[in-house]
Amino acid sequence: MSKTQDSAGFVPYANEADVIEIGRLMLENRLDRITISGDLDLTADKHGLEAARRLHALLGQVVASLEAKDLPDQLPPPHVETVDNPFA
Repeated sequence: MSKTQDSAGFVPYANEADVIEIGRLMLENRLDRITISGDLDLTADKHGLEAARRLHALLGQVVASLEAKDLPDQLPPPHVETVDNPFA
C-alpha cells in the first residue's frame, strides 16, 4: 500500500496501492472501488478549509472518473475461492 499525501498523483481506480490521508480520513484506491474510512473534522478555520478543499478535489476526481466510464448498473459479487488450510 502506497501512502500518498499529494492528491495530484492520485488517479481513481488506477491501482490497488494508493492511499490518500486527510486528517484521519483515508481514501484507498482499488480497481473497482474507492474505499473511504476514518473520520475528519472540518473545523471552521484555515486548517478545516484546507481539508475541505482537498476532500472536495479528490471526490471531484472520483466523480469525473466515474462519469467518463460506461458503468454497469451494479458490480457483480466478487469471486471468492476457498483453499485448503496449509497449516492444518
